[in-house]
Amino acid sequence: MRAATSRGGASPAVLLVIAGLACQEVGASLAVLLFPQVGPLGMVMLRLVFSAFVLLLIARPRLRGHSGSDWSGVVLFGLVLAVMNGLFYLALERLPLGVTVTIEVLGPLVLSIVASRRASAWLWALLALVGVVALGGGGWDRLDPLGVLFALGAAASWAFYILASARVGRAFPKLDGLALAMVIGAILALPFGITDAGAALLRIDLVALGAAVALLSSTIPYAFELIALRRLPAAAFAILMSLAPATAALAGFIFLGQHMTWIELVGIGLVIAASIGAVRSSARAARETAEPVA
Repeated sequence: MRAATSRGGASPAVLLVIAGLACQEVGASLAVLLFPQVGPLGMVMLRLVFSAFVLLLIARPRLRGHSGSDWSGVVLFGLVLAVMNGLFYLALERLPLGVTVTIEVLGPLVLSIVASRRASAWLWALLALVGVVALGGGGWDRLDPLGVLFALGAAASWAFYILASARVGRAFPKLDGLALAMVIGAILALPFGITDAGAALLRIDLVALGAAVALLSSTIPYAFELIALRRLPAAAFAILMSLAPATAALAGFIFLGQHMTWIELVGIGLVIAASIGAVRSSARAARETAEPVA
């Protein structure tokens, strides 16, 4: 029965993950195009507000029956969501999409390496470091240093996002915790977004495009990932998610005209390879820990 489920559900699940990644990067490309009108922080606010609205409609979370610790976890998760998205869009304002996503992937990559507790995992860390150096295209001076700092901050935030998401997921059923955290993130983003976007928020066309970014970057990928996770092993899912830098570079080229040098493409490939290796190493370590001692 398990094998049949794997054969029947794995292929569509893989397609769902890839479609989710594509939607995410198309949404990021659209966000970049809107920066001149609403600014990066205005875009963050629009994304979080509309994502929160949609998630509340879908989840309809229950507010009763949760401890103070549960609610502190939601608030922390919301803060991480706001900071992660803010830093990501601030980086996108200064760096190509492919470079930004590749640096951001370092967050979960480091988390996987630390979690694996295997000496071989540090080989993947070294490979990732070589990849990031290659991203400079032979000279880091051509990359905006503030943009790189923002991207590194987004990477650290992504690692905290994974930890906060796991904590909230244990305390709240289904999408309840994510919906509530998204509301917190939207509230935190409001003053910064209103200041950054200003009068542009009165234009219906720009607000509608902001809603489209929220659907493409959050709602659709989250839904696809939830469905895929029911049919794919966690390690396989994580490996597919490691392809995000490649899809980002492709989206940046198609929609934003962002050309990359061959050495930058090699750098993206090395980070992807390191991510896949780290995920496999972490999964192997988890299996070994779970196996009973003879």
